[in-house]
Formats: sequence, structure tokens, C-alpha cells
Amino acid sequence: MDTDVIIVGAGPTGLMLACELRLAGVRPLVLERCPHRRDTPKAGGLGGQILQLLRYRGLLERCEAVCAGPLPAARFPFGGVHLDLTQLTDPPMRALPLPQQRLETLLDERADELGVEIRRGHQVAGVVQGDSAVTAEVLGPDGPYQVTARYLAGCDGARSRVRDAAGIAFPGTTYPEVNRLAQVTLPDTVTVLDNGDLDVAGFGRVRGGFTRTDRGLLGVGASPDSPVVSLYTAEDETGEYDDDVPMSPTEFQDSLRRVSGVDLPVAQAIRLSRFTFKARQAEHYRRGRILLAGDAAHLFPATGVAINAGMLDAVNLAWKLAADIHGRAPDGLLDTYHDERHFAGARTMLHTRAQVALRRGTDPAAEALREVFQELLADEQPLRRMGALVAGSDIRYPMPGSVDRHSLAGAFVPDLTLHSDRGETSVGELLHTARPFLLDLADREDLRRAAGDWRTRIDVHTAKTDDRPADAILIRPDAHVAWAATVEESPDAAVPTLREALSRWFGTPGNHA
Repeated sequence: MDTDVIIVGAGPTGLMLACELRLAGVRPLVLERCPHRRDTPKAGGLGGQILQLLRYRGLLERCEAVCAGPLPAARFPFGGVHLDLTQLTDPPMRALPLPQQRLETLLDERADELGVEIRRGHQVAGVVQGDSAVTAEVLGPDGPYQVTARYLAGCDGARSRVRDAAGIAFPGTTYPEVNRLAQVTLPDTVTVLDNGDLDVAGFGRVRGGFTRTDRGLLGVGASPDSPVVSLYTAEDETGEYDDDVPMSPTEFQDSLRRVSGVDLPVAQAIRLSRFTFKARQAEHYRRGRILLAGDAAHLFPATGVAINAGMLDAVNLAWKLAADIHGRAPDGLLDTYHDERHFAGARTMLHTRAQVALRRGTDPAAEALREVFQELLADEQPLRRMGALVAGSDIRYPMPGSVDRHSLAGAFVPDLTLHSDRGETSVGELLHTARPFLLDLADREDLRRAAGDWRTRIDVHTAKTDDRPADAILIRPDAHVAWAATVEESPDAAVPTLREALSRWFGTPGNHA
């Protein structure tokens, strides 16, 4: 084998997968067709559950350090209305103003620190898999060559060649709307009013916020306290665009004119991006030794969710690939990647398709629907539920076992503050190394003894926490709970289910390959 895992694509998903594999002791090789990092503006921020996961890996502070501005208020668009989480002291959804280019640079640097090999300008032209290996046919700067590995992960985007080579269907819908976003400065002939409206000389007032017109949707985000104004258009078009091709200032101003009916002057375009919407999900995330993650596996018809979903795909996949490559994966472990992440992708597809229905309607009934929906979001409980849905923090993976399993099972583990003889730490700090562990919160010797047979595969930590949610928690490398014991659960009940969970996720005891 030339390497353990070939990763096709060096976007956020591919780079995150490479970093996670290296933490697990696996040798990845990243092949990227572009000769250098892309400078085409794409996602302008990062939000959702991935932020907590990055904190659990010790990377969130590095992300915050390279943000493009102050942390934004917790107010997020949702299909033509807004989720205003600013009224909550602990909002379920947060975001960072971290442009995708800076995120990729940070992940690239992290991959280099971990010893990941990244080959840029190397395009995968074909993939052939056998019973024990997969071979990529590569077109590199010095000519064609082949590279062989145990597995290959397609993180190569919406037009994935890997997905096509594997024969995996990608059903769904392509929507006709083209969305254009710009951050600009305005000339002196345009005045930003206190309420966020624009006063355009020779025309009059352009309203701030979202305005529906006969040709589409216009968005204006402006404040007299900031020289930078955000402008947005959405309109239906019959032509196709390649989202990797940069948008020109002329293209954006033409769209502004069509949608708004105003020849709005712009002094300088700071950031321009264009995106189209598709709702597609691969029927299978795995076919033999080929796996899909990120946009190669799913495309969602709303903004702000794709990178979150793709990077969480990577974290879920990495530890399972590593267990298989190290020879300690129980039967079916790698198949749970599809089971869990296809389930999570379907949840994201649910709310993004709902956004399409809210966003695209133009008649009075659609306006009434948006108004009623916005009224519902004035109450805390539905607001929290929708925020968690968009963030992906409501995901609870289906777990095998009894129907009365602990409420934490399958969920993302909370970052408990932990106290022990060695001082204070937290669940998040213990997950920096991406090692699974049993967290004993009630000094349960019976449970620690039951986990002893898996001592080479998991760590065991004993600590106390305030208002403990369980006597013990078994935490996977992806920060999801594999098992938990209820408070004061009897040994007769807890020990067998713990051993069952350990076998299910970390293999047969005594086989310490």
C-alpha cells in the first residue's frame, strides 16, 4: 500500500478528515486538483455544532484568532424570516465570521503540523477498487501515476468524480434561483440612514432588510456605524453557473439592477460570491472501499450549513476508518458511518427544504405563512428547537440496545466541568486527543473493572461534576455518547450494557491488535 487512506479534495471536509485520521495514527494522502488554495469567495462564516467540536479539539481559539471581524449577533436567516437567538443567554446556534479561505488555511496548517501529505495540482481521473485495496489513477504535474490505499474518501465536492466512479446515485432537485452576495463600500451619492435604509441620489430610498420585487429578492444590510454594506440578490435564471468561477462586479450590478430596478452605485466591491441551490443526497455514503463526505455526499438548498455538515461527516468517519485499518473494528462499524451521517444529512435536508418553501413563495398565502412562522419564533421553546435543528446539535444517532437506554445515548456529549485529584478539567479538554474514554462520575469501580478488558482501546477517567447527568458516560472520538448509566443504576443492569456497548463500538475484548 502506498498509504492508508486517499482523500480526494482539500476543502474543509477533506482537510478535517486528514487531521482526524492523523490523530488516530493513520497515514492519509490528500489529492487536490487545484494547484493552489482557491481564492474564490465561498462561505463567509462557520457555524453550528462544528464549533463545539473544534473547541473539543483545541482548535476553536485558533479559528477565532483569524476571524474577519467581531463575533456576529446570534441572528440567522431562515427561508425569508430570521431566527433571532439574541434574546437567549445560551443560544443553541453560534457562528464565526470565518471566511472559507481562512478556514482552509488554518486546517492546512494543522494538517502540516500533524504530518499530512497534501499534493496540489493532482487530479484523480479514475478509481478502481478491489477486495483489499482501492487504486486512484492520478494526473499530476509530472504526468499520470497510480496510488493505492486501503480506502478512498471522496471529498471532491458537488461534481464528485469519485461518486461517479463508484456508481453512487445522487438524486434530488436543482432550483432555478441564483443567489449573489456582495460586501461593498458606497460612494457619497448614497447615504446610509439610521434605520438601515439607503438614500440614493436621484432615486430615493431603498429599504433595508429583505424586499420582494417582481424579479426576485433584494437584501440590504447596512448601518451608519459601518462603512461596509452587505447586498444580496436572488432571482430565477435558466442558465447554469459554475460556483468555482468568480463573479465579477459587473455581473453583480446587473443583477442588482434587474431585481431592484435601481442603478445602485458601488464604490468598491470587497467580497463577491455567487451560489445556486440544489437539494441532493447520495443514496449511499459507502460503496466498498470508497466513501463520500461533504458536498460529494449532500447538497442543501440553504446557506450556512454545508461546511458544518461536511466537517462533522469527517469527524464521524475518521475514527471508524482508523479502527478498521488498525484491525480492531467490530463487524459493521464502518457501515455505521452511512447510517449515522445519512440520518444527519436527512435532518439537514428537512429544514433546508422547508426554507425553500418559506423563501420561494410570492403570493399572499406565502407571505402569511412567513408571518405566522415568525410569530411562532417569538416563543422561547420553538426558537430553541429551530436553532438546535439548524445547528445540528439536536442530532441523536440511533443506538442499538434497549428502548429505555439513557437519554444521552447517541447525543453530542455536553462539556461538563470535571474535578479530580489532579485538578480541574473538562470533557472538551479530554477530547483534544480524539481518544474514546469512559468517564466515571460516581466512583463506580464495577464499571471501571468492566472496561478493563478494553484498556488499550479506550481511556478511563474518574472525576466528579456538579449535577451529574449519569453515573458514567462512554464517549466516542467524535464526541457522541455511546452509552451512559443512569444515576445509581445497579451493577446488574449497568455492567452488561456497558460491555455490550464497548464490544459494539470498540471490538471484542482481549483482541488488542
